[in-house]
Amino acid sequence: MIKSEKEIVSEFFKIVRSGKEIKRASEFMAEKVIAHQVQAENEYSVTRSPQDYSDHVQEMLDEYGDFSLEIQEILADRAKVYVRWRQIGESENGEEVIEIASAVYLVRDGKIVEYWIQIDRKGLELQKKDRESK
Repeated sequence: MIKSEKEIVSEFFKIVRSGKEIKRASEFMAEKVIAHQVQAENEYSVTRSPQDYSDHVQEMLDEYGDFSLEIQEILADRAKVYVRWRQIGESENGEEVIEIASAVYLVRDGKIVEYWIQIDRKGLELQKKDRESK
């Protein structure tokens, strides 16, 4: 059975982005994926391999522990899939760290080939300042 683009991205989140089975990234991602990091202060793009992505999620696991990930919204329009999520982990002091983010994924031939991501970096910065002031 052929999976829809929305199903592919949803499974990618449940399996890989969640940190549960990061080594399976190649099942969902093309060999080279263009990742557009959309930040108000600086927009840039990087090319990631599935291994690069696994390493990236491992860095999050190392920093925030086994975090929870909740998809709050997922919408699809043909090959593009929009996802908004909430991730909750812990700081090194055991305090809760919440990340709110969203991304649009482009899926071709059953694999993610490109995405545009926005993260509430100001929210993360304020949480860090709050922890440091305690």
